[in-house]
Amino acid sequence: MLLPRQATPALSVPTLHHGTFDLAKDAAENFTLAVFYRGLHCPICAKYLLELARLVPEFEKRGVKVIAISSDTKERTEQMAEKLNAPELRMGYGLKLDVARQWGLYISTSRGLTSINIEEPALFSEPAVYIVRPDTTLYYGAVQTMPFARPNFTELLGAIDFALAKDYPARGEYTGAV
Repeated sequence: MLLPRQATPALSVPTLHHGTFDLAKDAAENFTLAVFYRGLHCPICAKYLLELARLVPEFEKRGVKVIAISSDTKERTEQMAEKLNAPELRMGYGLKLDVARQWGLYISTSRGLTSINIEEPALFSEPAVYIVRPDTTLYYGAVQTMPFARPNFTELLGAIDFALAKDYPARGEYTGAV
């Protein structure tokens, strides 16, 4: 389990148009928003990423770098990018499933064709959203077992505004006896 205020695991993935993303070397002014999505086969992911792409400029105004990451191949990620038509959204691909596990992501097995008639990969990671400080410590995390009911990006913008204005600390860091 990742803990707030503790270092996150290493994260380095190729991207479609922005070279290699390396969390430790690509620090944002305030935060990095890492959005892990299921892949091309997921229609809910496409809708979610469209909303994220629409808000990239708002995140950037707040000193937040944004990346969407999946365990999909480059070819499948190119297909997703084409579907989204959102060049402002940095898209990473080829997330190794052992790294996904280190990040606390759930792994699912294929159930064949999806509702949009695209084959699921044999194994793939489920969604998660993380906000990471420039020193790679975890600020916020939401991990899911299903593609439904993900964090709302507009609400995350409001949370980032509050955190920056009030110097609000990451919460959930306590690991002592209860």
